[in-house]
Amino acid sequence: MAAIARIEEITARIRERSAPTREPYLARIEAKGAAGPRRNRLHCGNLAHGFAACGPTDKERLTGSETLNLGIITAYNDMLSAHQPYETYPEMIRQTAREMGATAQVAGGVPAMCDGVTQGQTGMELSLFSRDIIAMSAAVGLSHDMYDAAVYLGVCDKIVPGLAIAALTFGHLPAIFVPAGPMTTGLPNDEKTRIRQLYAEGKVGRDALLEAESKSYHGPGTCTFYGTANSNQMLMEIMGLHTPGSSFVNPGTPLRDALTREATRRALSITALGNEYTPAGLVVDERAVVNGVIGLHATGGSTNHTMHLVAIAAAAGIQLTWADISELSDLTPLLARVYPNGSADVNHFQAAGGMGYLIQELLKHGLLHDDVRTAWGTGLGGYTVEARLGEDGHSVVRVPAPEHSHDPKVLTTPEQPFAPNGGLKMLDGNMGKAVIKVSAVKPERRVVEAPARVFHDQDDLQRAFKAGELTGDFIAVVRFQGPKSNGMPELHKLTPSLGVLQDRGQKVALVTDGRMSGASGKIPAAIHVTPEAAEGGAIGRIRDGDMIRLDGETGALEVLVDATEFGARPLAEADLSANEFGLGRELFAVFRRAVGPADRGASVF
Repeated sequence: MAAIARIEEITARIRERSAPTREPYLARIEAKGAAGPRRNRLHCGNLAHGFAACGPTDKERLTGSETLNLGIITAYNDMLSAHQPYETYPEMIRQTAREMGATAQVAGGVPAMCDGVTQGQTGMELSLFSRDIIAMSAAVGLSHDMYDAAVYLGVCDKIVPGLAIAALTFGHLPAIFVPAGPMTTGLPNDEKTRIRQLYAEGKVGRDALLEAESKSYHGPGTCTFYGTANSNQMLMEIMGLHTPGSSFVNPGTPLRDALTREATRRALSITALGNEYTPAGLVVDERAVVNGVIGLHATGGSTNHTMHLVAIAAAAGIQLTWADISELSDLTPLLARVYPNGSADVNHFQAAGGMGYLIQELLKHGLLHDDVRTAWGTGLGGYTVEARLGEDGHSVVRVPAPEHSHDPKVLTTPEQPFAPNGGLKMLDGNMGKAVIKVSAVKPERRVVEAPARVFHDQDDLQRAFKAGELTGDFIAVVRFQGPKSNGMPELHKLTPSLGVLQDRGQKVALVTDGRMSGASGKIPAAIHVTPEAAEGGAIGRIRDGDMIRLDGETGALEVLVDATEFGARPLAEADLSANEFGLGRELFAVFRRAVGPADRGASVF
């Protein structure tokens, strides 16, 4: 009961703090919603441009004032496995809309980069900024003001947060997010990790590594580990922006197609012209944001969402802080064991009971707000179900979530959690603020006190590892990796090397103003250090040999140096000119100048 009361207190605190920004936001979307789409008031030349490429039936419908028009924002591309299935979705959506007497148009496409391809590469320096580019790209498409509702086709890391920011910026429009689902299970995650570490040690070659990676990432759909992409899907469902039970159904199946058609029908049924008007800006309120944070903790979700959720909430006028996220972590039991905080993948999570079971258990114990508005038209209790294919092979039917988990080693109950608190924690101290994903780190490794080894580039650390220079216990400080320095790339490729050293018996940890993503793994990592080095943060004063204490239990991040001496030290300088050009980085200089700190969403808005 204490947890329930505390969650209510935190929600009320967020609501009170947000009132100066939330209330004007609600007034704006109410006024826009009352006015309706401008399609009916466009000059004839404008409207003719809007449907010039449509077929005769759609043209006829769009000339009237009562026909619904559904906007499609798509992040389709062939290269990104999770988004390749979206190639066929627009026609499926258009045809379903026509069957309802409505129309649907692709309002715009947005970029969608694969962090798996750019991991450890130069292109990763554009990744975080792509979120805000995606939001702006979607806004360009929706700015034609031709639509009564929108569906958003996106799955992966920065894409869904960017689309969510756009959906809330156009919060007067009903919005439904349409997932494509995870790829089927490939090489077990433990085996993939083993091969990566063997390669890092030089014990297997590139051929063996590529074979293992290809068996892991082998077909259409989301990567099956529980990183940012699958955390996105969990969030959209637990925040009421998916149709129930749709997050983790594999692509290319009849049920997946049936869910897409159903999402289309639902989006068209909740417009301002009907009786169930459900604008996105009312679905995402303070309670929905808190539900999202709790879902993130209960599943051991991605550290990236300590930034993305802050930015998404801000788009709806809601002020979420790292302190809120950390306090909610202390109140939320860990109910899922999915790689990297377990050996199972997201398909095993789905088979064990999936989102329906997870939401059911959290609601049963009062850990979620049920009294929310959802795109489905119910409270969150309407999501305690499993979606199945109807007997006709085309419709969706729903049955209650299982009473018991089908695999308690993957999905459990609040009475018998895998850990008493959630997967993410805020760190604080004389180095600034940071976050750590503790759910993937063994309890005995969550506290490290060791001397610093300072690097200004992740490749420098890799070279030191290969040269055998990283001996004894140490905390690697990798700085000038924040948003203003170089776009805050993920440093995930450091995990195998540091994992090798940890397995050899060394106490190791990472402190960085960069990111590690949802796959941060078994190494204690204080990430998103704020203020970053490029903004004069204390991380810029650390020297080789300084003793650092990283305490993932108490939430302390301290450099154990006399305060007077530490404060008097000059800040380190780094030559960042190499980050300014190549692979499009020159086009993002304005982003590096304008971006805000990580604890405020690392946003340019």
